[in-house]
Amino acid sequence: METIISIKNLNKVFASGLQALKNINLDIKRGEIFALLGPNGAGKTTLISTVCGIVNPTSGSVTVDGHDILKDYKAARSLIGLVPQELTTDAFESVWNTVSFSRGLFGKQKNPALIEKVLSDLALLGKKDSKIMTLSGGMKRRVMIAKALSHEPRILFLDEPTAGVDVELRKSMWQQVHALRDSGVTIILTTHYIEEAEEMADRIGVINKGELILIEQKKELMKKLGTKQLTFDLQTPIQNVPSSLAAYKLELSASGEKLVYTYDGAVEDNGIAGIITKMAASDIKFKDLYTHQSSLEDIFVGLLHKS
Repeated sequence: METIISIKNLNKVFASGLQALKNINLDIKRGEIFALLGPNGAGKTTLISTVCGIVNPTSGSVTVDGHDILKDYKAARSLIGLVPQELTTDAFESVWNTVSFSRGLFGKQKNPALIEKVLSDLALLGKKDSKIMTLSGGMKRRVMIAKALSHEPRILFLDEPTAGVDVELRKSMWQQVHALRDSGVTIILTTHYIEEAEEMADRIGVINKGELILIEQKKELMKKLGTKQLTFDLQTPIQNVPSSLAAYKLELSASGEKLVYTYDGAVEDNGIAGIITKMAASDIKFKDLYTHQSSLEDIFVGLLHKS
């Protein structure tokens, strides 16, 4: 896929001396959904703010569809829609006027039909005449997305888009994000919700202490780093793992009723057949067995511990 955002050797050092970004190199592909994961203070918002021209980089370069964010700011910024974490909008203005005004800020001609479609797609059309102050938190979040889409950007940044939103509304917003991607919009989101990245992203980047520690296709990430656990529910509890099974590094539950085997799901010869054979030879019988695949959250936590 063609690159739409190119970040090269990007660094940001604040006046306090804090280095928020350390030599970031990242290419975002046109039409993908890219999720940026990281704990609080990792540099997610600083990176987004730099690409959007809100924060000036200390060194390095960022181009948006070929436009340098410093040398050609206006052209670069016109391609970007930004939904910040904070719900910043005029509480006494109507939904319709708020979204229409945002379009005008980018020098776009009035287009009531487009504004109507944006509000309809976000289930806001019925609230178009309502003042922002009367809306729920979830509705206000949708208004922020509508504002960001009002000038027809080709790139949409979502900084913690579902923070404070209930589960049902969160899943609805996931569907809307997929619909935007299907229409050709490139999506970059930051999130604390691991399931959000797992549900939506094509690729995932993990940032910690200002450094990108991993960039990977979601499926490849799960394949490379994901482990599986096979649990045997034993018919009769045992006190110790027999020496014949020591090589498999099985974990025995405190009650002695479960044996757990952790292995690489991508490896063809996973050793399970050997374990079952040796369990039978040791007269260890099981009544059930089941597997568990590592989630993205397991992988994420493991990466942060290593960095």
